[in-house]
Amino acid sequence: MSDLPDLPPGAFARVDEGDDAEFYRPARLVTHIDDGAIAELAHFYGKVLPRGGALLDLMSSWVSHLPDDFAVAELVGHGMNAAELAANPRLTRWFVQDLNRDPVLPLDDGAFAGAMCCVSVQYLQRPVEVFAEVRRVLQPGAPFVVSFSNRCFPTKAVAVWRALDLNGHAALVHLYMERAGFSSVEVRALSNGSHCDPLVAVVGR
Repeated sequence: MSDLPDLPPGAFARVDEGDDAEFYRPARLVTHIDDGAIAELAHFYGKVLPRGGALLDLMSSWVSHLPDDFAVAELVGHGMNAAELAANPRLTRWFVQDLNRDPVLPLDDGAFAGAMCCVSVQYLQRPVEVFAEVRRVLQPGAPFVVSFSNRCFPTKAVAVWRALDLNGHAALVHLYMERAGFSSVEVRALSNGSHCDPLVAVVGR
């Protein structure tokens, strides 16, 4: 990628380069981190994301992991499976889009007070373009929370992600944030894996 020239050729190649729409066609109404990690993430969302505004849940599914008492004006979900998004009771509206084919979000500039992307960043082949789009649709100073664990669909995760450990993943997402124009980028370890799945959040504004 031109905006990540320091990464080796093939960094965003995948074992399975087949159509993502086909891969994600079956609805997977499961969670991809355990209950303890979900609780840690919900607690963190409650501290970092603004209440009462419009939020974007990027690469979402049937759950958004917000605290139960977390009120929003609007929660817009994006994902790859319509059935999963339709099953998410927190979403006020949603859309399906393959960001690896088209990273341009069909959303207005400055429309959101915050955004999140939970345990899915490892599948992005054009991460800086996608992150720049998230920055475009956020209001000035709004947080973008990208969280991840040590789980993934390995055939769909990009090569650079598969080559790194959790600390390397944090550094990689930090790099994505910086290249996309986010500032005040912070890495937070939400769980070290001792009592639940390891979980890291990178927050940019």
